[in-house]
Amino acid sequence: MKKVILLVMFFISLFFTGCEEVVNVDLNTAAPKLVIEASVNWRKGTTGAQQIIKLTMTTGYFEGEIPIVSGAVVYVKNGANQQFNFTEVPNTGRYVCNNFKPVIDGAYTLTVISNGNTYTASETLKSITPIDYFTQNDAGELAGIVVRAFYKDPAGVDNYYLYKYAYSNKVTSTYYADEDKFYQGNEFFSFSDDEDLKTGDEVEVTHYGISKQYYNYMNILVDIAGSGGVGGPFQTPPATVRGNIVNTTDKNNFPLGYFSLSETVSKKYTVK
Repeated sequence: MKKVILLVMFFISLFFTGCEEVVNVDLNTAAPKLVIEASVNWRKGTTGAQQIIKLTMTTGYFEGEIPIVSGAVVYVKNGANQQFNFTEVPNTGRYVCNNFKPVIDGAYTLTVISNGNTYTASETLKSITPIDYFTQNDAGELAGIVVRAFYKDPAGVDNYYLYKYAYSNKVTSTYYADEDKFYQGNEFFSFSDDEDLKTGDEVEVTHYGISKQYYNYMNILVDIAGSGGVGGPFQTPPATVRGNIVNTTDKNNFPLGYFSLSETVSKKYTVK
């Protein structure tokens, strides 16, 4: 009986081996696009003089490296037409400015010239209110420990916020955008969303003051990221999210990314 079972298993293995076939999946790959990471963040209490803009290209899903863009001309002008040049760290795609002058509610214009195309965007630098204190609550099995960072929203003006939570027990950070529509002029808070938080974990919270346009853009990105885990690598992206950067040479060849300017504040909290 044992020999019969072994023979059956042998022939089954031959059958499946004979039917093995390599399937080549033909993925639709869009033409590469320039990606401009131009977030000018002024940490409260610093000069904000050093700023970095990154230029890369989109690539195929299974490619191991993200192509950098070198040799571009990158600068930002303020409302007084003062120009701040961003110089590339050789062969990195990282363009650095060491004399930037941030001004709350100041208007700025970004210009990037690369491969015969000129890209521009305009934005306003928005302020942020300090983080005053933290609270910690145990929300039970469903949500675990919840950390809240409280601040006082300025009255008499519409404010928009971006919150970033970085956790010592996670590699990735989480973001979400907010507006003061329902709590203008009152105390409010951002909150954590890591249900695995435990005593001793460290949470770094960063609040950004952002424009209404950037708030709308980030809401779309966060929504897409939130649903991204449902599909697999062959799922069609739900949309191409266009930022505020325009290709003035060829409007159809628009870049990805956003030019934003924010005052920021960060604080760390250790879970008790």
